[in-house]
Amino acid sequence: MKYDSVLLVAFGGPTPGCCKKYDTQNCPGEAYCFVEGIAGEAESQKERVKDIASHYVKLGGFSPFNELTFIQAKALQNALEQRNLPLPVYAGFRHWTPYLKDVIAEMADKGHRRMLGIVMAPHRAKVSYEWYLNTVKKGIEAVKGEQPTIDYIEPWYTHEGYVGAIAENIKIACANKLEHAEVVFTAHAIPQVAADTSPYSQQFEATGKAVARMLDKKQFSFAYQSEVENSPIPWTQPDINDWLKAKRTEGIDTVVASPIGFLCDHVEVLYDLDIEAKEIAEECGIDFIRTGTVGDHPKFIGMLADFVSASL
Repeated sequence: MKYDSVLLVAFGGPTPGCCKKYDTQNCPGEAYCFVEGIAGEAESQKERVKDIASHYVKLGGFSPFNELTFIQAKALQNALEQRNLPLPVYAGFRHWTPYLKDVIAEMADKGHRRMLGIVMAPHRAKVSYEWYLNTVKKGIEAVKGEQPTIDYIEPWYTHEGYVGAIAENIKIACANKLEHAEVVFTAHAIPQVAADTSPYSQQFEATGKAVARMLDKKQFSFAYQSEVENSPIPWTQPDINDWLKAKRTEGIDTVVASPIGFLCDHVEVLYDLDIEAKEIAEECGIDFIRTGTVGDHPKFIGMLADFVSASL
């Protein structure tokens, strides 16, 4: 076969425990170290790090992101085996353990030299997508001896497997409320300058429009979430919380939020939507329904398996 292994490339999240950077007696937890690793250790970032880390504390002190990604990897491996393609599927993370460089080293130690990569982000912001590719590249370059090669599957933000999984999740969450509800598709906010130089927002909206067509839903909106607070630069708009406040004045009483920019439930979904946005909606007298992410939905995993099969 053209490839001997599959690598899921993902962001990562803090797991239960205590990071070794701090002594165990005064350890602020993995969440603090995780956020600090992204935001930086500058004095100006300390309050921001504490604030974001507190979101994880409200969710139990960690994120289910890594575990959910491992479940996706296992589901994909099982789907490939059912197609008589016994390819091992690994998952590595850019911002937490197991780091991509360590997973790539493990794969190389096991003799894998022809990898097929899947970046677990449906919409491509130029900077973040290149960060993923560069992180993998550095991991490969660190392998001693014969270095592996890696190719990546094509974009799939409007593929019927991904779109179909989203549409089914919306139907499940809404029951009989969908017809009269306002549907809003959400994705992570990014700096406007990054949006201006990448297809991120266009791909995000293309996904939402494809889902709406599948649901025969004529009325729907787009909003962004998880914007960095007090940022000196503009971020993509509208923010989901501002959007909800605006809907109050329009007399909307039911909102269905579909986080199509996220592939599994992690802090941006579990806190920013399920806690923060839901509280805003309640203050506005709006019934707020958050649909599931695609996770290991059979249609989504089947789509990935089809892509791998076609690549072989």
